Amino acid sequence: MADITHIFGGKIRTSELPTTPVHEQFAEAMLDAGITPPPDIIMDGQLHRFRSGSGRKNDCQKTGWYVAYADGIPTITFGDWRTGVEMTHRAEGGQQKWTAQQELEHLARIEQARAMREAERQKKQANAATVVETIWDSGALASPEHPYLARKRVQPHGARVTGDGRLMVPLFDGDGNLSSLQYIDPEGGKLYHPGGATQGRYWMLGTMDTPGPLYVAEGYATAATIHEVTGRPCVVSYSASNLVPVAGALRERHGLQQDIVIVADNDASGVGQKYADQASAKHGARVVMIPVPGDANDFVTGGHDLLALLTPAPSAENWLIPADDFCAQPAPIRWLVKGWLQEQALIMVHGPSGGGKTFVVLDWCLRMAAGLPDWQGCKVKPSSVVYLAGEGHHGLRSRVAAWKTYNDPAGRLKMWLSRSGCDLNTPQGYMQVVEHLRALPTPPQLIVVDTLHRFLAGDENSAQDAKTMLDACGGLMREFGAAVILVHHTGVSEGAQNRARGSSAWKGALDQEISVVPGETIEIAQRKNKDAECAPSLYATLEVVEIPGWVDEDGEPVTSAVTIPASKEEAAPKTDSKLMQNFKVFENAWRASGAEMVDNAPYVSRAALRDKLLADGRKARTVENDICPSYTDRLIGSLILGEIITPKNHGWVVNNEFYANPMRIKLVSP
Repeated sequence: MADITHIFGGKIRTSELPTTPVHEQFAEAMLDAGITPPPDIIMDGQLHRFRSGSGRKNDCQKTGWYVAYADGIPTITFGDWRTGVEMTHRAEGGQQKWTAQQELEHLARIEQARAMREAERQKKQANAATVVETIWDSGALASPEHPYLARKRVQPHGARVTGDGRLMVPLFDGDGNLSSLQYIDPEGGKLYHPGGATQGRYWMLGTMDTPGPLYVAEGYATAATIHEVTGRPCVVSYSASNLVPVAGALRERHGLQQDIVIVADNDASGVGQKYADQASAKHGARVVMIPVPGDANDFVTGGHDLLALLTPAPSAENWLIPADDFCAQPAPIRWLVKGWLQEQALIMVHGPSGGGKTFVVLDWCLRMAAGLPDWQGCKVKPSSVVYLAGEGHHGLRSRVAAWKTYNDPAGRLKMWLSRSGCDLNTPQGYMQVVEHLRALPTPPQLIVVDTLHRFLAGDENSAQDAKTMLDACGGLMREFGAAVILVHHTGVSEGAQNRARGSSAWKGALDQEISVVPGETIEIAQRKNKDAECAPSLYATLEVVEIPGWVDEDGEPVTSAVTIPASKEEAAPKTDSKLMQNFKVFENAWRASGAEMVDNAPYVSRAALRDKLLADGRKARTVENDICPSYTDRLIGSLILGEIITPKNHGWVVNNEFYANPMRIKLVSP
């Protein structure tokens, strides 16, 4: 059987741990991160700055920082403001494992150190902004004869020079406030003003007075070359890694209709291409790669036609395809699960809370990841899967274990699960997901987001917030060629049970929409299939599985459930509203009394029901009538007459599968 303990961080260490002095462990951790540690590490829980050795030669700026704790769990959080490195290291010692309280203390310290570092960073940036404004105002306008400009054959465009002859170029935020400066010496060496904010900061050469493309480049000389050749504005992002936040700032400022074109450097490391592609996927920018090694300035000084590269003449022959040619090449739909899950599609699976939708989605995912050949007679394509889990990790862990127990797959599963949720529709959350996906041994062919609201920053009822999430999903689909499943809830009202809650923008953007409807058997129904006819509904039931080797704190076996195929259920029992109200009271008493099961049927004792009804404020005489079976118009009598419950021991069990099965689903749901 496959071992997937690595999904949740692996087993807790139980072997003897090294006892190297704590300060030596901290220093070694810094060295491993490429940071030269300070001579002494003071473990007082305060922020300390030091020269990290990661700056330029002879740089005396203290860009390294750390916060270290000696008591309890020796911990250090450290980093470098210039390089953006930030890490946390927990000292190892003789203790075999951490208690839950120690883990919480450790997390609290990490957060405290991060807050201190952030406060210090903001203070440094504010101070730097004040200083650079004075330096910029006192600088003289650069002349085209400046050695760097002359060598690059570009104009100054308002750049200035320092007293020692270095070129100064500014970094502004989206509101036009000066945040920092970049100094360029005559030989081309570049250095930011210490402490100034650089992420998401840029300088636009030219104006947006006339419609047309807005170009983005890394360095000043590159941007100046593009601006001069095209006559269009070009933004200096100052580094490849800054392309993504700068593209996001430009998209927010200039709107979705603005044509943003990133002119990527062709460097041997591939860094320019990498970050340009990220900005394109996240913010919808076009990318033009310089076709020879170097940047746009090198391209022009090498005698090449940059204008032709950036503004190719439109070709109707290449873009408009004759209809006969368009349909001549077969293009059948490609499926992950034939008829149900299309490759590279945006899919939503929705159902009521506790209705079994996660069980169905997990069955699809695990069959793909295990290479099982079919699902309910539908062919399954072996695929790598990433499951972004935003909640219920304990329940999810047992469900995966139960599925493996029941299906006994051979080999390891090609599936990975996230430790937590994130705001996928924000730049930080999106890049967190993308960077982890890029690190996988194989790109995912299916990405599941479960549940939508755990990964959405904003309001699911807002069309604008829905658009940002849909854009993020589109970016994942484009970069990895993957299908994306959004697991979502249905509305609360009776009329909303067959559609997802929230904005209508969700449905409009979907390639496929699938409902999971609870009942005596679970119905799996397609509501939308953009490129094919909707498949007939399929059905499943839950089977309880005892997980080998799993016991709870009382030594009792741990169970979960798996879906198994079922035939179409019989018509639901006809019930009036009064009977449904009585059953809801009974179900609430079952939950309140600990959701007890007898012979795999929900059970409520007479005493537990009486206590719940009294706690709800009913009078004692009324309660006695409600629990008396002979009063067929009251609670228990009506449910027995309606063949929903039957007497058992000193209470009643739900013997009608139409009502019992949804209760079982809720029992095994987190």
